[in-house]
Amino acid sequence: MENITKVWLGPLPADSPYVKPNRMYYVQNGVEKNWDLLKVHDSVAIVLFNTTQQKLVLVRQFRPAVYHGVITSELGSFDKADLQAFPPSIGVTLELCAGIVDKSKSWVEIAREEVLEECGYDVPVERIEQVMVYRSGVGASGAKQAMYYCEVTDADKVNSGGGVEDEIIEVVELSLEEANRMVQKGAVNNSPPSCLMGLMWFFANRAPKSV
Repeated sequence: MENITKVWLGPLPADSPYVKPNRMYYVQNGVEKNWDLLKVHDSVAIVLFNTTQQKLVLVRQFRPAVYHGVITSELGSFDKADLQAFPPSIGVTLELCAGIVDKSKSWVEIAREEVLEECGYDVPVERIEQVMVYRSGVGASGAKQAMYYCEVTDADKVNSGGGVEDEIIEVVELSLEEANRMVQKGAVNNSPPSCLMGLMWFFANRAPKSV
C-alpha cells in the first residue's frame, strides 16, 4: 500500500470523470457574488459490524488528497514534497467501506457491491439498512452521501476483499474499544467525518449495551 516511489502534481484534465471544477455566480441581497466549487460523484458509506467477532469492519487505504493536504498544511505548497520527509503513511486513512454512485443501480445495491468488493462479505440488500443522508464537502462540492448499516457474520465472508482492478485496500477489524477511542475528546484521526459520524451513530444506536 505504501510502496510509493514518486509523487508530483499536474493540471486537471478537462475530461476528468471524477472532478469538474466550476465558478458559480449568484446575486444575494442585491450583491453579485461567486463561489468556486467542484462537481463530484455522490456516494455511499456503510457501517459494518461483524457480530461473530464483535468487531467493526473498516478499510485502510492511501488517499492522495490526504497526503497532499498534510504536506500543504505544513509547507504551504506541494512543490517540495519529499518522500523521505513525508512518507506515504501520512496519507493512509481509516474509513468506512464506501464507494461512488456511478452506476445505473439503486444506492443500496451499490452499497452491497462495495461491501463485497472492499470487505469480502456477500449479503443481500434486505440486510442493509439506510441510516441517514447528508451533504459532504459543503464548502467545495456539496455532494450527497447516504450512510448504511449492515451486520455481517463470519459465514458471510466469501473472499478477502481489497477492492477491484487497481485498488489497494486493506480490511481492518477494530474491537469496540479501539473504535470507541477514535471518537473520544482529543482523538486525532486520518479519517473522514463520515467515518467518525458513523462510529458515533453505531455507539449511540447499535453497540452492545456493555460498551
